[in-house]
Amino acid sequence: MNVKGFLYVLIITFFYNNGLFAQENKDNSRYNFNYGWKLNVGENEDAKTAAYNDSKWKNINLPYAWNEDEAFKLVITDLSTNIAWYRKTFKLPADASDKKVFIEFEGVRQMGEVYINGQFIGRHENGVMAFGFDLTPFIKPYPQENVIAVKTNNDWKYAEKLSGTQFQWNNNNFNANYGGIPKNVFLHIKSKVYQTLPLYSTLGTTGTYVYATDIDVTGKKAVINVASQVKNELSTPVDAQLRITVEDMAGKTIATFSGDACTLAPNGMRDLKAFKSLENLNFWSWGYGYLYNVYSEVLIDNKPVDKVLVRTGFRKTKFSNGMVYLNDRVIMMKGYAQRTSNEWPSVGMSVPAWMSDYSNSLMVKSNGNLVRWMHVTPWKQDVESCDRVGLIQAMPAGDSESDVQGRRWEQRQELMRDAIIYNRNNPSILFYESGNENISEAHMKDMLIIRNMYDPYGGRAIGSREMLDSKVAEYGGEMLYINKSAKHPFWATEYSRDEGLRKYWDEFTPPYHKEGTGGTTHTNVNGNKVADASAYNHNQDKHAIENAVRWYDYWEMRPGTGDRVSSGGVNIIFSDSNTHFRGQENYRRSGEVDAMRITKDNYFVHQVIWNGWVDTDTPAAYILGHWNYEAGVKKDITVISTADQVELFVNNVSLGKGTRDKEFLFTFKNVQFKPGTIKAVGYDNKGKEICTYSIQTAGKPAAIKLSKIERPGGMKADGSDLAIIQFEVVDSKGNRCPTALNMVDFQVEGQGIFIGGIAQGPDNYIGSTSIPVECGVNRILVKSKEVAGQIKIKATSKALKGDILTINSVKSDIDVLSVQMPDANLPSFMEKGPTPATPSFTRIRAAIPVINVVANSNQEDAKNSYDDNELTQWSSKNENASIEYELVRSANINQVVLKLAGWKSKKYPLRISVDGKKVFEGLTSLSLGYTTVSFPASQGKKVKLELMGNSQDNEAINLVEITGKVDKAGLNEGNDTSNRLPIIEVEFYESLIKN
Repeated sequence: MNVKGFLYVLIITFFYNNGLFAQENKDNSRYNFNYGWKLNVGENEDAKTAAYNDSKWKNINLPYAWNEDEAFKLVITDLSTNIAWYRKTFKLPADASDKKVFIEFEGVRQMGEVYINGQFIGRHENGVMAFGFDLTPFIKPYPQENVIAVKTNNDWKYAEKLSGTQFQWNNNNFNANYGGIPKNVFLHIKSKVYQTLPLYSTLGTTGTYVYATDIDVTGKKAVINVASQVKNELSTPVDAQLRITVEDMAGKTIATFSGDACTLAPNGMRDLKAFKSLENLNFWSWGYGYLYNVYSEVLIDNKPVDKVLVRTGFRKTKFSNGMVYLNDRVIMMKGYAQRTSNEWPSVGMSVPAWMSDYSNSLMVKSNGNLVRWMHVTPWKQDVESCDRVGLIQAMPAGDSESDVQGRRWEQRQELMRDAIIYNRNNPSILFYESGNENISEAHMKDMLIIRNMYDPYGGRAIGSREMLDSKVAEYGGEMLYINKSAKHPFWATEYSRDEGLRKYWDEFTPPYHKEGTGGTTHTNVNGNKVADASAYNHNQDKHAIENAVRWYDYWEMRPGTGDRVSSGGVNIIFSDSNTHFRGQENYRRSGEVDAMRITKDNYFVHQVIWNGWVDTDTPAAYILGHWNYEAGVKKDITVISTADQVELFVNNVSLGKGTRDKEFLFTFKNVQFKPGTIKAVGYDNKGKEICTYSIQTAGKPAAIKLSKIERPGGMKADGSDLAIIQFEVVDSKGNRCPTALNMVDFQVEGQGIFIGGIAQGPDNYIGSTSIPVECGVNRILVKSKEVAGQIKIKATSKALKGDILTINSVKSDIDVLSVQMPDANLPSFMEKGPTPATPSFTRIRAAIPVINVVANSNQEDAKNSYDDNELTQWSSKNENASIEYELVRSANINQVVLKLAGWKSKKYPLRISVDGKKVFEGLTSLSLGYTTVSFPASQGKKVKLELMGNSQDNEAINLVEITGKVDKAGLNEGNDTSNRLPIIEVEFYESLIKN
């Protein structure tokens, strides 16, 4: 651990031990309603009655999906569906008489009908969003018992009762179906003058909205605004006002202020407001989850009657010039398109809040700054987790793969409305995604109206995938390719979709999986066979290299490279997922970590190449693979680095400098394995050493080594908390043996329950107490019981020394009305520090604008080739294509950047001349969109492009949509372009780098 990391751990430990990250329930009206439930799967209409005998039902605590143990055991399409009933018996507090009682569900899959004491309260059907009901008219006061019953139905084809319309996003391709109540439930007990809940679809209310205006990042100032919807259910009018208290991360009150008093008529409801300019603020940032507690109290006659806590952060955003600005600094989007289920083996999505933090913080530690949740709105637990770990979010509402009409579009609007209202106080959300594919301009306007109505001041852009020529969308970007813009930012919504199992290092390591083999008979969702599944059966080496190669296209067009830039993109996916797949396994293995969040080589590739807001902050290097081969093995060694040169050493003997490709790849051919140490040394362009990385050969397997990852502060004895147990095969010195595949047997004793992990094999070893290590390491999950005490985990393996690990679970509040929130006392991730005040990039070249163009055919379309619209293009009508551009001034041109139709499959023979002098002649390269043609700088004002023959087809970049569709990459359907020159965009540059 470096000094910075060590100091961070000390600071976090100090803050935690002294309660400075405390998030205890200071809002006495809100209760954790997760404990003491019962479950029965199957039809049983009598279960809604209060007198029904549920004594033989399964005892559970929420969140709990009744089919969660199928996660990763079954393919997504085979996850069980059924009716399931959940019941709970409880008493209200003695002081709750004559008060309002609301229940809040963070989500039920797919449908939930709620009954209280046998009375039907209401139904919620979209399977994604939070909802709630007013229980007051039907609930019994203390000391009488109340029974709540919830009927759920997770049928893939569930249709809305009133309209008979199915929900577009209830899709058995991507939306893993963990049925029942897989999210948290809360009970709210309020006075009859109260701040409403942000649960619009069922309560018609919008809750409390906290936002900052007049933000001065340098001066650390902003105006903090609170608008809270307050309802008066008394029979008389009242004069009410808001009193706001703001606490910093240490729990210190930094401000108290009040709004103007307003009269609320009986059954009246209105927004009460208060605001104040605050100084010495800390702004939320990437990897810096600085959050404030904002308490909003309703005062009547200067006495508080209702109190609401909003935990939020403040930050400044801007979306312009093709770039994203966070706290006045440009940030290039680098991250992951993650399945919203964010699931784990055997437990699905229903994990404790600290595990959400653990998983999401890994994205930040990989130097990712953005998670684009896919297709449906993320669980509130993940939304709040991203606030804490400093991870930017793109929040969808609900979609499948296309625009829709009628009731289906109305469902999408309603879900976006509800999601915005529910999540608008979470600072990590910077983007609202209106569609997983392009939508009509009219529909984009619908979504913009919703955003402007419910979150006008949140500093969030609303857009959709592929809205490349929209006048309404505030951001866009294709799925597999790179886009550039001089106006609103474009970032790729998913790229590098290849797959690879963590078990396979390379072709030289047991079990000797040959790169690309397996899974060739898999069928896509539309019935098409995947004839060549090699891209979905990588080993770790090839998968990691592919990720580095795919990122290069975005890095090359980053901010600082001209007026039209790419704002980055997100890699699909972060963790292996129980969703659609094309490879040999029955789940998606595109992750940078596996399903247990064990890192693959891809993870460290991103850690190196994404190190910075735009430009690289800290040079780094990483050697792919391990150094434990069999005698006689020779293999190519790949080093990933942001250095200008990399030298490789084996046992301190230099093998020279590597061959550089795609900026970050350094290859050393036919390296002979010799036990000892392999080291990479990176140098800058002046030959100065700037980074190193080394790997040592491990000895023979000798023992099992156990370690734990658990909730900060200790495992809770609540019957739901989980601990991650890592087990490794190590040599006699404790070094991991990277080629070990030993089977390990487990036994759990005491106050814990064995859950299990995942590995390649029968049923993916889900639930098995015998599970192998892969690449020398694996993990299992252990769940706590409801009694505090010691949990003993024993691990044994044939011919290896075993290990024993103990965990002491701590007592937890598991009352049916618990005051301990699921995220209580979880610390924020702060390691990256506040937003730096320095620029995030250096301009390396200047774009020279075009003022005139002359083409030898299709002159009327010639302007389309430089109009900053990637849906228009110029194409020649004949094989002798030529087009000449006049620049705004004479410039020392050294690069022409082109987006040519068919960019991923066609190479065009081009001649380029500057003021009549030929500066380039050759084939353009394949890319994800843009290709750069470089040549010695040449002074001139006119640049001519000529097609010198037929284009050449090449399928080196093999990208196929999930439906089996092959994107034409700008080629007009049915047109032969072999002897045409189709230019979508062209740009001319001169260098700003001094030699």
